[in-house]
Amino acid sequence: MLVHPVVIPGSGTRSWTVLGDDDVPAGPVDGFLAYLTDIGRSPNTVKAYSHDLKDYWEFLGFRSLDWREARLEDIGEFVAWLQLPPAGRSGEVAVLPSVTAEVSASTVNRKLAAVSAFYAHQARNGGDVGDLLAVWRAGGRGGWKPFLHHISKDKPYRGRAISLKVPKKLARILTAAETQAVLDACTRLRDRFFFALMHETGCRAGEVLGLRHEDIAAAESEITIVPRENANGARAKSGGRTVPVDPELIRLYADYLHEEYGSTDSDYVFVNIWAEPKGQAWSYQAAYDLVLRLRARTGIAFDPHWFRHSAATRWLRDGVSIEVVSKLLGHSSVTTTSAIYGHLTAADARAALEKAGWLTGREVTW
Repeated sequence: MLVHPVVIPGSGTRSWTVLGDDDVPAGPVDGFLAYLTDIGRSPNTVKAYSHDLKDYWEFLGFRSLDWREARLEDIGEFVAWLQLPPAGRSGEVAVLPSVTAEVSASTVNRKLAAVSAFYAHQARNGGDVGDLLAVWRAGGRGGWKPFLHHISKDKPYRGRAISLKVPKKLARILTAAETQAVLDACTRLRDRFFFALMHETGCRAGEVLGLRHEDIAAAESEITIVPRENANGARAKSGGRTVPVDPELIRLYADYLHEEYGSTDSDYVFVNIWAEPKGQAWSYQAAYDLVLRLRARTGIAFDPHWFRHSAATRWLRDGVSIEVVSKLLGHSSVTTTSAIYGHLTAADARAALEKAGWLTGREVTW
């Protein structure tokens, strides 16, 4: 089976589909992915769901199962199957219990979420999905409610959740020295401004790629993130917001416009200047190609999202309230911010306690 990009007729919107071995789209999956595109889900989300459902369809094929007849036990077998190496999945070789799982627990949970969303969609549209929805619910935050929830919400739901326990990972951040090394490795002002902007604002790469010149208020030293459709597919995942920045960043923007952007006719801040087609909005792929080159130059295996994590951590360590940090990041709630950035070290805690005078004087002695 194969995941393949498609363009929705009429709108020209880019989406994804899953092709069978006969190069024909898997009908139910294709309809679900088209629905996700129609309601405005991120192209990256649709792409991820297409890969997840391709895996599920391959599993069903190996087990000679019809998707409408799957049961809870089959979903459990799917979880086990995902953790096998490719040769083990196809049954070519036996796999010892001691073999390390092929995919992480978080990846398995994401694939389960995609499958559960697919079945919920089919049920909402009158599809016959057997009794699977009556006994299965997605585990973790954001799980979907059971079928007929609207007429039984006064009764406790006893459906079994399926999810793997995921080890808590600390958000990866860049030190000041690493950030400086990445910036200094940029040979062009456009590239330097790109990373400096993420460092200063904590914006996602997609939010930066979607910036228009009208979003940068030079006099006020502010950057505004505006949710909108962009020609390069970049998206503002969170709602709109305005982030104050240092005037030095605005000066770097001005230098970029004067020395490199020149007479380029585009509303977008980040565009192709040296590559074709010139003046076209900079794509995710072009930005990631730059990341790969900078990794090779600096020896730092960083990801663009680390700049966002670094900004949030820096703000919190410098005493900015978590409510303000949440707003700057565009999070829907302070709870989200706390869950992601509750990783400050014991040294951070000591500094906060000392600043509050807790460790410097005592009313009680022992």
